[in-house]
Order: sequence, then structure tokens, then C-alpha cells
Amino acid sequence: MNDDLKSLSLAVLLSFVAIYSVNYFFGFDKKSSLQHEVAKVEQLSEEIKQPTVTQISKPTSKTTEEVLAEDTRVKFSNKDVSGSIRLKGARFDNLYLNKYKVSLDENSPNVELLTPATSNNQYFADLGWLSLDKSLLLPSSDTVWKASSTELTPEQPITLSWNNGNGLEFVRKISIDEHYLFTIKDTVVNNSNQEIDLFPYALLSRNIKNIAQERSVVHEGMNGVLNNSLQELKYKDLDVNDSEKFDTQGGWIGFSDRYWFSALILDNQNKASATFKNIGDFNYQIDYLGSRVIIPPHQSQSYSYRLFSGAKDVKLLDTYTSENNIPKFDLAIDFGWYYFLTKPFFYILDFLYGFLGNMGWAILLFAALLRLCMFPIANKSYTSMAKIKALQPKILDIRNKYADNQMLIQQATMELYKREKVNPASGCLPLFIQIPVFFSLYKVLNISIEIRHAPFIGWIKDLSAPDPLTLSQILHIYVPGFVDIGLWPIFMGFTMWMQQKLNPAPVNKDQARMFALMPIFFTFMLGHFASGLIIYWTLSNILSIIQQKAIMHKNGVD
Repeated sequence: MNDDLKSLSLAVLLSFVAIYSVNYFFGFDKKSSLQHEVAKVEQLSEEIKQPTVTQISKPTSKTTEEVLAEDTRVKFSNKDVSGSIRLKGARFDNLYLNKYKVSLDENSPNVELLTPATSNNQYFADLGWLSLDKSLLLPSSDTVWKASSTELTPEQPITLSWNNGNGLEFVRKISIDEHYLFTIKDTVVNNSNQEIDLFPYALLSRNIKNIAQERSVVHEGMNGVLNNSLQELKYKDLDVNDSEKFDTQGGWIGFSDRYWFSALILDNQNKASATFKNIGDFNYQIDYLGSRVIIPPHQSQSYSYRLFSGAKDVKLLDTYTSENNIPKFDLAIDFGWYYFLTKPFFYILDFLYGFLGNMGWAILLFAALLRLCMFPIANKSYTSMAKIKALQPKILDIRNKYADNQMLIQQATMELYKREKVNPASGCLPLFIQIPVFFSLYKVLNISIEIRHAPFIGWIKDLSAPDPLTLSQILHIYVPGFVDIGLWPIFMGFTMWMQQKLNPAPVNKDQARMFALMPIFFTFMLGHFASGLIIYWTLSNILSIIQQKAIMHKNGVD
């Protein structure tokens, strides 16, 4: 095999590895079965020797509805969420997303985000107080609070109260905005004759055993912005009983899924200690411990918490950042390496969607606008490629003249290019520009909640999912998963083949055969990507073909 063919083979292999590695190494394996128990360990500060708050959740096969019926609850609702708060422990453990369904099925239930501790896939938030004084009676998971109302709405906050019988009264005021943000203000009234020292804490606990986690380029796991820096940990990054601790002032920490996440927002005025933990049995916990709060006799002190639990709506998160002073809240969305492209791409797509009313047409118009922006560069590139194609007979003569002497062939070819004022490298420039554009758009289509379940024309009902009309359905035969691709990927591959025919053909027969196979390779490599991305790539190819044909005609090239 000569050097040219080796280089080409290596390029094809690396392309294959690069595209599939992105999906493989940024994901997780699927897991299924029942949970066992949840243990919570709170480390107060360096001067406190690990007092613990332990809560056990026994294994159960009860449904959410069965667990909810066991306790008295305060219901909450707004236009985006609905659910309830358990008065026993004042725990946030029941939340549904009103605008989002689990699937495209007509009778699909709403997405369930927070779930009770004794149901499958427990996912809940706790908050409260800890103390060095173990004799001090504080609210716990067994404490039953009294509520001022049976329902929480944006217009009607609620107040929970509990008295420990020893001079301390705990008052918790809870409010909710119109979307996904809870604000909790805890006040401790010290009616005793002694000074009381307390430490505020908040935690999110989650079991991922029954959660199917698909391989994806989108981060799923624990994340947060601490000391103005993004921290991300996959579940597999922490061994059992392992933890990562961060000292911070302000920020947020949370559990992140592809489209949803829940986060604890820290007070920007006080220092805190945040921790990510793997407790075992697929149980994970994120928590933070605030600074010491001193409550003199016959006085009171307050501490405020904020809890977010909802969808990753880019515009809403940006609003929370600016209006609620939550630092870099948009980084809850995994914009990837090309943040400077990915986020603007989203806003452009969202604008076009608002204008056209269909995300598929917005993607097509976006592709056309990108081609328009790249027109000058592509025009220069295609002009150079057209000139090279016109020189193909002369290049073939050079190869025949010098036979297998590669050095003389290269020298003579470069002299020909120089004499004809042709730059062979200019044809690669559009490709280098399209690589970050491709991956940025790929990110947008994977992370944007606006694209989830967004339909297009025909059989495309979800632009964030692969084309569902696959070869096996069309031919009514068994087709292996890897090659069982849809019609749009096949059409995309056809446009790649057409575009390749316009480019200068390799004189070397082995290279020519390899190039002829590349559209097939890429068709199957991209065949299981989001259909929105395939539609974008197809139109981009068509526009390139039209532009390239026009330039070839202008330069008199067949």
C-alpha cells in the first residue's frame, strides 16, 4: 500500500473513530432494579468532627401514588409544575413537569422529576439545621410540621411551623415562582435563656438504579458552579463512599439529566461547603453546609434557601441568572467546547422557530443562512477545486511520465499548481470551518428542550431522535441495528455522493475506490444521529452542490 493510500485509510479510520467515540465515551450503561437504602452524612465544618444525620429508606415496590397517600401533604402548582410537599420532614419529594410528556404516546404521563424516598428511583430535597449540641432537638425527617394552608401557588406562599418544646420555634416560609424556582426562608426563634449555634444545610438525594441512561455527548450526573467555576462529575467518577468537596461562596449544585435538572442555589453572601457523594447502592447525594448562625436568647435568625427543579430552558435560566443573581446558571446545560457557537446557534434557531412555527423549517433556514455566511470562503474554495479539476488531464500526464517516482510526481504537480496559480489546500478550508459548526449544531439538537419531541413534515415526529422510518420497516425484513438507518440518512448519503462527483477525482485507483466508499461510511456513521442534524446536513450538501455547479460552469469545467 503506497503512502497516499495509507494516509487516506488512516483519515477514514480516524473519522469513524471520532464520530462514534463522541457518543460512546460520553455516556453510561443502562441500569435497572430496585433501590435499597439512602444514608446521609453531613460534615459540618473542619472544626466539627463529623456529626451525622442518618435516614433509612427501606426497599419497596410501591408506586408514587401509594407512597403519596401515606402522608399529609401540601399541594403546589403553577403553569409549569405540580406536586406536593410532605409535611413529615417538610420534604420536597413529589414534582411533575406539566408541559412535558414522557413519550410521544397520546396517553403518555407527564415527566416525573422528584419522587418520594420509599418509591422507585427516589429523588428528593431536604433542608434544615444541624448543631454541635447533640442534645438539642432539631427538626428531622420524622418531624411533622403544621401548615398555614393546604396549597402553595405563586400567589399564595405557605408557612410551616414546629416547636421543639424546649424554647426553640422553627418557622419555614415557602414560595414558588411561575416556573421552577422555590424559595424557602427558615427562621429560628430562640425563646430560651441560652445562646444557640446552628448550621444550615440542604441536600438532594437520588437513586439512579432504575434510570435508563443512554450514551450521549450530553453530561448527565452531578454538576454545579462553585467559586464561579463549573464542576462536573459523572456518576461513575465517584467510587462507593467516595466524595468530592468544594469550599465556595455562592453558586449552585445539582443533578443533571439530558433535559431536566434539580439544583440547590447557595447564598452568595456567605461561605459554604459543598459536597458530591456516592453513598452506595446507586444512591448519590449533593449537599451544602452553610456558615454558623448564632441565635442569642429571646431573638431570632433567618436563613434562605432556593431550590430549582425543572426543565433546562435556556432563556429561563438566563433570566434566573440576571434577575435572581444565580451565577452562570445557563451552564446547567452542557453547551460543550464550542460554547461561543452552541449558545448563539440555539438563540438563532429559537428565533427562526418563533418566526416559522416549525423547528424543522427553522433548521433548514438556519442551514441556508450558514451557507450564505460562508459563501465567500466556499466560493474561493470551489473556484480552486474547479481549476484543479480542469488540470486533471495534465496531472494524469505527469503521473504517466514519471511512473512510480513519487518525489518527481509531487514536484512536477506542485510546479503545475504554482504555474496555474492554484492552491490545492484551499479546498479544505470549508471543511475545517464546518467541523465546529457541525458539532455545535449537534450539541444544540441534543440539549435543547425546545427540540425535544418537535415534529417536522411526514414521518419525522421528533427532530431530536433518529429517523424512525428505517430500512427494516420499509423492507419488512430484519436489518442489523448498525445498518438499519432511515430515509433521511440515505438521502443525505446520496447528496454526499453527488457532491463528491463534483470534486477532482483522485488519479490513483486505490484512492478513488476509497473516496467512492466514504459517502457510504458516513451515511451509516451518521445514520443514528438526530434527524434534525441529518436534515441540516442534507440541505447544506444540496446548497453546496448548487454553488459548486455554478462555479464549475463559470470556469468552463464539465
